[in-house]
Amino acid sequence: MTHNNFTIREIKQEDNPKIAKTIRDILIEFGVPKVGTAYADKLLDTLFETYNIKNAVYFIIEKEGEIFGGAGIKHLDNYDGNVCELQKMYFLPEARGIGLGKVLIELCLQKAKEFGFEKCYLETLPYMKDARKLYKKVGFKDLDARMGDTGHYSCNLWMLKDL
Repeated sequence: MTHNNFTIREIKQEDNPKIAKTIRDILIEFGVPKVGTAYADKLLDTLFETYNIKNAVYFIIEKEGEIFGGAGIKHLDNYDGNVCELQKMYFLPEARGIGLGKVLIELCLQKAKEFGFEKCYLETLPYMKDARKLYKKVGFKDLDARMGDTGHYSCNLWMLKDL
C-alpha cells in the first residue's frame, strides 16, 4: 500500500535493527521514560520474530529504503479474553500529519477483525496528544484502568475500541 510516496508493508527480519532504532529515536524525541515503556522493551530488537506468530502482524512505513515508523496488532499480553493490542505505533516527524496514522490504524484494525479479535486495547502517554486525537477519531474510548500486563507501567493512559 502506498500513501504520499510512503509504502506500508509487513515487517521483514532485516528490518529489526532499523525499526528498533527508529522507535527509540522517537521515544527520545518525546522525552518518554526509558523504563516502563517500549524503550526498554526487549522485544523491540526482535519485532519480526515477535509478530511472526498466529494472529499478529507488524507493519513498516518505508520510503526509499528508509524506515519512518510502524504499528502492530497482537493478542493483549497477560489477558484472558479475545482482545488484541495496538502496539508500537510510532512515526518519525516526516511521516506525521499526512494521514499515514489513520491509514495504518485502519489497516491494523482490519487485520484484528480478520484475526477474530472482539476489542482492541492500547496504552499511551498524556503528551502524545496528536496520537490520542487520532485514536479517539477512529473510535477508541478512554478507560479508567489498564487491561492485561504489557510491562509498560509508565504508560498511564489506556483506551479500548470495539471491533
